[in-house]
Formats: sequence, C-alpha cells, structure tokens
Amino acid sequence: MKSVDEITYKTIASGGILARLYFDMQSEKQEDLQPLMLDLVNNRLLKTPGVVYCYGSIEEPIKLPEGVYSTSATLTVLFKNAVALLDVAFKFAPAGIEILKPEKEYKISISDLQAIVLNAAQVSIDYSQYILSKVLSKEDLAKVQLELKQREELGKRLMSKGKQEGGDGQGQQAK
Repeated sequence: MKSVDEITYKTIASGGILARLYFDMQSEKQEDLQPLMLDLVNNRLLKTPGVVYCYGSIEEPIKLPEGVYSTSATLTVLFKNAVALLDVAFKFAPAGIEILKPEKEYKISISDLQAIVLNAAQVSIDYSQYILSKVLSKEDLAKVQLELKQREELGKRLMSKGKQEGGDGQGQQAK
C-alpha cells in the first residue's frame, strides 16, 4: 500500500497540486452545520473527478451577533491537476485557497489551459443564465437560451473545423 507522501509526491510530479481550502457555512440551526459540512466533504468534494484525497477539520459552530450560527472547515486537498482545482473552486466556492505544492513554479499544458478557459466560460454562461432567468420574461429568456445554444453549437463547429484544418491549438492569423 502506498503512503500518503508517496501518492502526493507522484501526483505533484505529474502535474498535481496540493492546496489548503477554507470553507465557511452559516445556518439558523446549529445542529445543521456540521452534517452539511461533512456532506460537502464526504459526498461531494471527495467524489469530484480529479480529487485524489482530502483531509482536514471542521470547527464547532459558533453563534454570531446576527443570531445565526457559523462553522468553518480547513481542508488539505490533493488535485490531479489545475483543471480539477478550478472545477472545485467553481463548484464549491471556498472562502480561501492556499497552494501548498508545488512551491515555486507550475507548468500547465495547453490542453489543461484550454479546459480551464472553457470551464470559466461555461461558469460565466451558467451564471448569466441564472441572473437572466430572474429578470427576464419567459419569452425573452427562451430567446436568450436559444441564442446561447446556437453560440455553443457554433463554437463546437469552429473548434472541429480548426482541428480538421490541422490547427495546432495556438491560434491562426487571418489571411
């Protein structure tokens, strides 16, 4: 059986990232907080693709002056790569992220960079759709959703065309 140190070393050597993530949660019911935080860690974070392992601590809930209870968690997470770290940041919105390893420099492949940029674009689209669904009429929202679907299909066609033309993934100049 491999040790945690060995798994960590091998993962980081192949592009992994060890990070400390800080989460906070509030509720009017003190007894809800720790089970919710445990669920976040055990049933969601640990099952996210690209998460190798996770360990940490969950603080006892405290009562805030506003009358709600608050708890926090400090987790050390080993990610397979930067894409996995970004996915967790988008999905779970930690209050803070501290990169522990590698300590000096991190090289990222073009395919990982492309995945990160596309993930960021998708989060932006999802967020925009959420906001628009709250302020637009059903008819206007349907129109915007159709336009976004068409934009997505166009993006797929353009990427496919670029690959067929021997695109190198680094852009081409207009002729």
